[in-house]
Amino acid sequence: MPLSSPSSPRPFYYPKQGSALHCGKVSLETLAKRHGTPLYVYSGDQIVERLGMFQQALASREHLICYAVKANSALAILKLLADHGAGFDIVSGGELERVLAAAPEAVGRVVFSGAGKTTAEIDRALIAGILEFHAESEVELELLAARAAKLKRKARFALRVNPDVFADTHPYISTGLREHKFGVDIRQALKIYKSAASSRWLEPHGVSVHIGSQICTAAPFGAAMERVSKLLRQLQREGIELKTIDAGGGLGIDYHRSSFDAVAKVREYAAAIQGALAGYEGQLLIEPGRFIVAQAGALVTRVLQVKHNGKKTFVITDAAMNDLIRPALYQAYHEIVPVKPSAGKSRIVDVVGPICETGDFFARDRELAPVATGDLVAILDTGAYGMAQSSNYNTRLRPPEVLVEGAKARLIRRRETMADLLEPEKFAIGG
Repeated sequence: MPLSSPSSPRPFYYPKQGSALHCGKVSLETLAKRHGTPLYVYSGDQIVERLGMFQQALASREHLICYAVKANSALAILKLLADHGAGFDIVSGGELERVLAAAPEAVGRVVFSGAGKTTAEIDRALIAGILEFHAESEVELELLAARAAKLKRKARFALRVNPDVFADTHPYISTGLREHKFGVDIRQALKIYKSAASSRWLEPHGVSVHIGSQICTAAPFGAAMERVSKLLRQLQREGIELKTIDAGGGLGIDYHRSSFDAVAKVREYAAAIQGALAGYEGQLLIEPGRFIVAQAGALVTRVLQVKHNGKKTFVITDAAMNDLIRPALYQAYHEIVPVKPSAGKSRIVDVVGPICETGDFFARDRELAPVATGDLVAILDTGAYGMAQSSNYNTRLRPPEVLVEGAKARLIRRRETMADLLEPEKFAIGG
């Protein structure tokens, strides 16, 4: 269940018995009446708090927290983070445009990751003046050098290396092994750096690593940095001094227990990384995403009906897999709670959406407090990879987003309209 007070790990709580679920000092029931459902609600206070945990844990050394934009790319959230000193990890030209729109002053704190950057994306990032490119292959370095020469702008790069460290996570979000599509084998890195150092248009600026996402123990991060530290020593012997080392992101959260100690988890993570990099004086970059925003978000949805089908009971909501695909895509667990609890005995139900897919579900065989048609429920820990992965499947309108800071709630994205969806196609029918 959510906490009884508005503190870590979740900002959603019941102020007193019989009251509605709150975010900060704002009732989710009130927000649902104002904006309708489905509705994403985020705690700006917790987002800032989580960013601060990393900043404090790394305060003893030069560092930059590059928030992973792919986790939640809402412009208002990007601006909030930039205002508190964050940089950004982007993986597309579109994400760069979001940073430029939300916080153009932060472009010098942007790192550009991703295995398939286009010529247009590289040109835009070079002209914008980002901090560094994370190059994932020798072919990409050749393209980067060619574009830099064309634009007469030297390109700073960090080679993304695969340390071949196993991370116990979902196979879709594990990225640090030799058989994955990302980066280069760390054993080939020295040769690549030496070759790139001879280019007039390339500046070896850093080294980057990312071993996966939703990793809940510090040991794999430390092991990866041990191997990167060895590479740094090899490069120094060759006269190549790198200014940054990017440890990537991937620190996970506990989607199940509300006793999760976020501060302790960040300290453990920071200690593992810094211990492995003892003696390295350059700037440390990290790329947290999920850890900063996931537990700050909830998807509020209304029960359309409670259906009994043989031995099964289905709670059908107005939210669907197009609004939150993680359970269908990753078999991910999200706690689900009534916005306003009712008396009665919990029962085992499937919580599903109205889309014509058997995979349109949020929970199966889940114990849920009693709910009835018209009640509101909140799907917790949806601030990361919720709205960011949403779609218009079944020609459904994507939900609005609200950001809560203390007692203030503001709409940061309106609900889509049917006109929004149809406009790009009207030309084809003479509209």
